[in-house]
Amino acid sequence: MQTTPLREIWSSRMVFILAAVGSAVGLANIWRFPYAAGANGGGAFVMIYLISIFLLTIPINMSELLIGRRGRKSPIASLAAIAKEMKVTPAWRFIGWNGIILSVVVVSFYSVIAGWGLAYIPKMAGGEFHAATAGLVQEIFNEHLSSPVSLMSGHTIFLGTALVIVALGLRRGVERAFKLFTPLIFVILLLMIVFSIFNGGFMDGARFLFTVDFSKITGTVVLSAVGQAFFTVGAGSCTMAVYGSYLPAHVSIPRSSLVIVCMDSIVAISAGLAIFPIVFMNGLEPSAGPGLVFLTLPLAFGKITGGTLLGILFLTLLVVAALTSVIAILEPVVVYTMEKTGLRRAASTLSVGFVIWLLGIATVFSFNIWEDFHPLGFTGYFAGMTVFQVIEFLSINVMLPVGGLFIAVFVGWKMTAASTREELMLTDGFVFRTWHALLRYLIPPVVFIVMVTSF
Repeated sequence: MQTTPLREIWSSRMVFILAAVGSAVGLANIWRFPYAAGANGGGAFVMIYLISIFLLTIPINMSELLIGRRGRKSPIASLAAIAKEMKVTPAWRFIGWNGIILSVVVVSFYSVIAGWGLAYIPKMAGGEFHAATAGLVQEIFNEHLSSPVSLMSGHTIFLGTALVIVALGLRRGVERAFKLFTPLIFVILLLMIVFSIFNGGFMDGARFLFTVDFSKITGTVVLSAVGQAFFTVGAGSCTMAVYGSYLPAHVSIPRSSLVIVCMDSIVAISAGLAIFPIVFMNGLEPSAGPGLVFLTLPLAFGKITGGTLLGILFLTLLVVAALTSVIAILEPVVVYTMEKTGLRRAASTLSVGFVIWLLGIATVFSFNIWEDFHPLGFTGYFAGMTVFQVIEFLSINVMLPVGGLFIAVFVGWKMTAASTREELMLTDGFVFRTWHALLRYLIPPVVFIVMVTSF
């Protein structure tokens, strides 16, 4: 079924790839992947992550693009239309609702964290980290987090920039942004890797990422790696369903998905190759956790020749990567708002942005005014978690895998094989049968187990 597009189409396959890769590349790659790998055994984590990418996230990514192109509407409307075509209950559109709510929640805290990067750029440029001690770096970080005004400023500037780009539309805003920002991400990563190669520590970083110590493979490592694979590609968020709705009919979904996910993984691993050599050459700890980027790395940059410039480049990379992801995550919400309200894109974007900005205040306050407030403290599992930690956990560990699981079930079991082959432009051969089998028999039980055990 190829319906008439209701809105713009990507100007070319290359632009679509740039946009899709840029949307997948974000804080999950630049901020979360390095510290997750560092805290979970390096090579063991990377191996399971790559296996999960190919067996779990590529099939779901293909499914989201398929849903979007077949429906040519927002994820909710596309799922409802396909459900009607397949003569199944329209309740399946709840997958789209999950994606819309997830998008709003994720952007609300994503924007705040990206704002940290914005705040650190002038600090780095001003020499605050030059020859700094660990205590001073910690003091700078704590001072930043303790100021609601500082966090709100970064949150507002970052989110406002993303909203302006989305409001300009597909061709004038989104496409232009990705044409500029996606190549820039790769250029900065390459410069950082070259620096590591010529300044020592590169081989130590490479060995850490690619040497697999099977004794380090535990249930926690497996769960973390699978979760990272979903988070880094956004599998289950329905972002790719919107991008698929802009996809021309002649573009191959399987090839596009393979390129998107492979490029996204290359960025994540490149971030590790850029970051860990700097950590090792300064004798610092790779398992520093979430503080790796804002505590360990500023300390390292302050100790090396050219560290200020390298630090500015890295923070720019962090902010740009976050911006490309947020632009993509906003798109499903804005498109749905346009469909339901009849508002123009600019008005819809402003409305969505205001809601997200308000939600972001909860994350801002979690680091200062509400740092001792634990909304689910009466439960055993969530006791001690701040509002931000609860929001992050539920979105990444519950809503994202729920979306991925039900997308796999819907496309694998509720859509006919003939309709999916038609949209994927595949024959009933090895590639199609493997993809279909993964959706039906591997992804649902694996994702379900990951969700249950994450608690």
